[in-house]
Amino acid sequence: MGPVSQQDIERVSRGFDRDPARSFSLRSEAYTEQAWSEVEGAAIFRRSWQWVCHGEKLREPGSYCTTVIAGEPICVVRDMDGELRGFYNVCRHRAHQLLRGEGQTRRIMCPYHAWTYDLTGQLRRAPNTDHLKDFDVGDICLHRVQVEEFCGFVFVNLDPEAAPLAEASGDLGQEILHWAPDVERLTFAHRLTYDIKSNWKNVVDNFLECYHCPVAHKDFCTLVDMNTYRVTTHGIYSSHMAEAGKTANKAYSVDAATVTDHAVWWLWPNTCLMRYPGRGNLIVLQVIPAGPDRTLETYDFFLESAEPSEAEREAIRYLDDVLQAEDIALVESVQRGMSTPAFTQGRIVHDPNGSGKSEHAVHHFHGLVLDAYASVVKP
Repeated sequence: MGPVSQQDIERVSRGFDRDPARSFSLRSEAYTEQAWSEVEGAAIFRRSWQWVCHGEKLREPGSYCTTVIAGEPICVVRDMDGELRGFYNVCRHRAHQLLRGEGQTRRIMCPYHAWTYDLTGQLRRAPNTDHLKDFDVGDICLHRVQVEEFCGFVFVNLDPEAAPLAEASGDLGQEILHWAPDVERLTFAHRLTYDIKSNWKNVVDNFLECYHCPVAHKDFCTLVDMNTYRVTTHGIYSSHMAEAGKTANKAYSVDAATVTDHAVWWLWPNTCLMRYPGRGNLIVLQVIPAGPDRTLETYDFFLESAEPSEAEREAIRYLDDVLQAEDIALVESVQRGMSTPAFTQGRIVHDPNGSGKSEHAVHHFHGLVLDAYASVVKP
């Protein structure tokens, strides 16, 4: 498939209805064909706000971290005047990578030919260029990307025309700070990583509904009160709220919990923020596409202390050994089924009351995916 045509969009949109009570899901080809993965790189991941790290990593002047967004090497730095800046992590001389990992620096020096930039991205030194014609270091600067601090976290966007995240996300920031007022004071404590044999959209679909929870996550359904579980969709995010369970909890101990609600947000397209019952916490799930049938996941736990308590270690073990194992088995099975001729698409299950056992947030996500596909149609 070359450039996306209107006929391609019409085909992949067939069966989807803006009314979730009438709609089918995305068609399986969107989950299985390499061509649609390539479309998503341009239409979705190079145009959306992507999570980088907690703000604690970039608080001090000279601090930096590196990442890869939609296959592009990116670095984020705090300059010496305290301004946060984002750049392609690529030297303007011969395209060598500039910074690695994370740390502190007062300058950005390319390890290839020692071209040296200050933390605003301006080239300051280029060895042995005195005799070049029409060459001025003052004319050269690292290629910038948008960067924003939002609710204690750092995000970047490769699209120079993208609206600020605080503006594009509506009331999301207000919601997060209401339910997690301590988010900026939390600190990194643990990371879990997964390599999943499934399309990234299957992983997001699974996250966005709890219709499967009573069947597949029986312990989770004792951690939260499913009768109070409500899902609300907004422009580019959805909120998933429930009270803590009122009966014996089989997931992990919450006897000393100061957080007694389950508050979860999904931010378009692939960032999930979770506050589970326990001590003050926020868990960031990043869903990273690695091909039509492969997804990488990171779970970063931000807690009140860098060393998890015994109850938090128990919670991490539950998420890793039980909940994630259950979900990975589900989405890998779905991916295998989507790759057969026996499945094209399924019906969206919709509860107009917005319960957790409804798939209206999945439908909302599918609408955003189709809108993104349509945005790259050639006129």
